[in-house]
Amino acid sequence: MRPALAAALLALSLAACGQPQPAPAETPPSGVDTKLSQEPIDAVPFKEAPPPAPVAPPKPKTEPVVSEPVAAAPVGEPGSCLAEMGEARSKRLVERCIAVSPATRPPCNSANPCAMIQGEIDRSCAMYGPDEKKPKECAA
Repeated sequence: MRPALAAALLALSLAACGQPQPAPAETPPSGVDTKLSQEPIDAVPFKEAPPPAPVAPPKPKTEPVVSEPVAAAPVGEPGSCLAEMGEARSKRLVERCIAVSPATRPPCNSANPCAMIQGEIDRSCAMYGPDEKKPKECAA
């Protein structure tokens, strides 16, 4: 079979099967110039965007007050029970407070003022009824 005849038969068989035929290359309508213009375009003047506003650095997160006794230096912060009473006495007061306080986060911490720790001991011991036995830490 001749190659031209084989190609024609193949094209006809594909057309009969519903296969799409490639579209012929489009040509621009007559009178349309297909060359790119080399003339400058009237440009809109470029306007710079304003600089971004300064961003403040993030604030440091503050740590919550820990209710458990903390390992502190013997000196302590001004106003703390550690600074008021010293290491040994403030430690005993904190231990008494922890022993009697039913609070989930009691202020039993040597970094707190001694009056606050003693107030928690007094509040906790006052919750016992007259016929209930108070812990020994309430008597101290």
